[in-house]
Amino acid sequence: GVQLVESGGGSVQAGGSLRLSCAASGSFHRYNCLAWFRQAPGREREVVSVIYTTDGTTYYDDDVNGRFTISADNAKNTVSLQMNSLKPDDTAVYYCAEVFVWNARNCNNRTDFVDWGQGTQVTVSS
Repeated sequence: GVQLVESGGGSVQAGGSLRLSCAASGSFHRYNCLAWFRQAPGREREVVSVIYTTDGTTYYDDDVNGRFTISADNAKNTVSLQMNSLKPDDTAVYYCAEVFVWNARNCNNRTDFVDWGQGTQVTVSS
């Protein structure tokens, strides 16, 4: 399997930026589908963004599209989430997730992810 460790969370004022990173160890290779999820208190976990490391295909939830950017560095086994123009509604625990898939069409917001990190807290104040 793949072990995932998130970092980069913290507190920021509305309009600010944060960059989350997820370090992967284990069987991390070119056919990985990686995602960032978030879960706010009292709400279900939701997908934020997805990337297929083979060809860079990405998906963004409508709420973050244009503000967040997901990227993967296969040489460093990391996936990052650059978050700009943060809003109080972005406050949540953010999780990195991964699964092995053979092609990009199986890497999207409906994918069943297998490996998960422990999460990192992001707090945006108004």
